Amino acid sequence: MDILSFLLISLKLLFFFYEFAFAIDSISSSESISDGGRTLVSGDGRFELGFFSPGSSKNRYVGIWYKKVPDKTVIWVANRINPINDSSGVLMINSTGSPVVVMRQNKTVVWSGNSTKESKSSVVLQLLNSGNLVLREEQSSGDGLGSYLWQSFDYPCDTLLPEMKLGWDLKTGLERRLSSWTSPDDPSPGDFTWGVELQGNPEIVMWKGSNKFYRGGPWNGIKFSGSLDLRHNSIFELNFVNNVDELYYTFKMIDKSMFSIVVMNKTKNLRERFIWSETTQNWNVYSYLPRDNCDNYGLCGAYGNCIITQSPSCQCLEGFKPKSTGYGDWSKGCVRNKALNYSKLDGFIKFNQIKLPDATNSWVNKSMNLEQCRVKCVENSSCMAYSNLDIRGRGNGCAMWFGDLIDIKQNSNSVQDLFIRMSASELGTKEGPKMKIVVIVTNTAAVAGVLIVGYYIYKKKNEGKGKTDQKIENLELPLFELDKIANATNNFSINNKLGEGGFGPVYKGTLVDGQEIAVKRLSKISTQGINELKNEVILIAKLQHRNLVKLLGCCIQGEEKILIYEFMPNKSLDHFIFGVPGVIQLTILGSKVPDLLAISTPIAGIASHAQI
Repeated sequence: MDILSFLLISLKLLFFFYEFAFAIDSISSSESISDGGRTLVSGDGRFELGFFSPGSSKNRYVGIWYKKVPDKTVIWVANRINPINDSSGVLMINSTGSPVVVMRQNKTVVWSGNSTKESKSSVVLQLLNSGNLVLREEQSSGDGLGSYLWQSFDYPCDTLLPEMKLGWDLKTGLERRLSSWTSPDDPSPGDFTWGVELQGNPEIVMWKGSNKFYRGGPWNGIKFSGSLDLRHNSIFELNFVNNVDELYYTFKMIDKSMFSIVVMNKTKNLRERFIWSETTQNWNVYSYLPRDNCDNYGLCGAYGNCIITQSPSCQCLEGFKPKSTGYGDWSKGCVRNKALNYSKLDGFIKFNQIKLPDATNSWVNKSMNLEQCRVKCVENSSCMAYSNLDIRGRGNGCAMWFGDLIDIKQNSNSVQDLFIRMSASELGTKEGPKMKIVVIVTNTAAVAGVLIVGYYIYKKKNEGKGKTDQKIENLELPLFELDKIANATNNFSINNKLGEGGFGPVYKGTLVDGQEIAVKRLSKISTQGINELKNEVILIAKLQHRNLVKLLGCCIQGEEKILIYEFMPNKSLDHFIFGVPGVIQLTILGSKVPDLLAISTPIAGIASHAQI
C-alpha cells in the first residue's frame, strides 16, 4: 500500500468518526434545525431528519429519510401541505412546547405538531432508532417506554415503517392512515389512501378518493381472508390488534439488520412492500397489492365470484345466476335461482376457499360458537351469511352479514368457511343424492316419533272429553265444525282480523247462509285451558241481555278452542261509552280490566269483541 492510499483511507475514517461524534439525535427548547445547517440523526445512524427538495422541485420540506441508503428514501414529511419556497426554514420547539416549522424572514408558521398533552417540565424533540420523531419530557429516557407528548408515527404520510400502527386509537378517536404523494415532486396528500375500516368486523381497505379500490377481507385470527398464504419468513411478521382501546395493523422486523417499508405508490396505484438489498444497493419489491384484476373492489357485483383463472373471470356463486342478460356485464351481479322463504325453512350452503364478502354491513359476537351463530342468523330474515370470527383452533366467535354479499374472490389460500343463506328447495342441488337419503331417513324417523307421541297425547286428552261435551250439549249450544269456521273467516285471514287480546285473535266471518259472525280463537300460547273455556261457555250461555252479544256456538276440535258470536256492525259498546275505539282493551278469558269495569267483566268483555 502506498502512502497516498494510506492517507485517503485515514481521511475517510477520520471524517466518519468526526461525523459520528458530532451527530445529534435531539434538540431542546433553546435549539433549532435550520435549512442548510445541521440535521438530526438517530442513535444507530439509520435515520436522518432535515430539509430537502423532492425530485425536480425547488420547494423545501422538513422530512425523515434513510441515512444509509444512497438514493434518498423519504419516509415522512412534516409540512407536506405547505412547502417553503426558499432556504429560510427553521425547525424548533415553540413556547407552548410543540414542534413547529417556521420561515425565518417573517416568522410564518407552515406546520405545527400540536400536542394534546401538557408538559410539566422542559421538553426535547428526538429522532428515535425506529424513525419515529417524538416530543418528550427531558427527564424521560426516550426509549419508547415513556408517554410521548407528540410523535410522527401518529401522523403517517405514504410509508409504513416497522412498529408503526395503521388504524385507530379508540380512546382518542385518532386515525392513522397512509396517503400517497400527489407526484414524485409533490409530497402533498394524494387521493390514493390505505387504512383500517372502523366497523363491527374490521378490515384493511384502500381507497381512490372516496371509492373503495381494494379490500383485504376481515382478519380471521391468522391473516386477512383475501390475502395470500402467509408463510413463515425470517424477515418480518404481521399483527392485527382489535380491543376496546385500539384497532390497528402493524409489522415488526425479525431480522433487525434489514430494512423493510410499505409504500403507497400513486403512479402505479399499488401498495408495495420493499426490502433493502445490501448486495444490489436497491429496494427490491417483496409484494404488492392489488395483485390482479380480481382484486378490484366489487368487480363481479353482488353474489359474483371472481376467478382469475377462468374466462370470463366473473362467475356466479352456486345457487345464483347473472342478473343482467348482456354478455360481459357484471355490474348488476347475480340473483338467486330460487327466492328465499325468509323463515326457518331457509338453510345454508357452505362455501370455502373464497375471500369473505365486504363486512361493512356485518355484526359480530366473540363469545358465540358456530352453531349459535347459525341459529342467530336463521332468526333474522336480513341475515344472508355467517362464519366463524376466528378460525384458530376449532374456531370461535360469530360474524354475520346483512344485505347483498359484495366483493367475493376465489382464494385457494383461504381456509375460512362461509355459510350463505339459501332457499330450502335449493339445498338438494348442492348436497346431491346422499343428502336426500339422509333427509328422507331423518324425516321418516321424525314422523314416526311424532305419531307415537301424538297418540298418547290424544288418548290423555280424550279421557275427560266426554264429560265436557256432555255439559256443553246439555245447554243445547250448537257445536260448529272447524272447517266451516275456517271457510267463514277465509282460513283465519289477516284481512278478516278485527283485533287481539289476552284470549287470542278475533276474526270477522260469514257463514254459508250469509250470517256475519265474530270468531274468537283461543291462542295456543294462552294460559286458558279446556276447563276455563267450558266455564265461560256455561256462564255466557245462561246470561241473556239486550246489551250482550249473543253467543251462537263454539268449536272444540283438536287443539282449537273457538267461540262464535253474532257480529256487531255498529261497533262495540266501548265506542259509545268512551267515544274513542281502543281506549279499553278487554278479553273474555281472565283478562284484566280497569277497576271501574271490574264488577262487570263478563258483560264488558262480551260487548267489546271488536277492540280485543
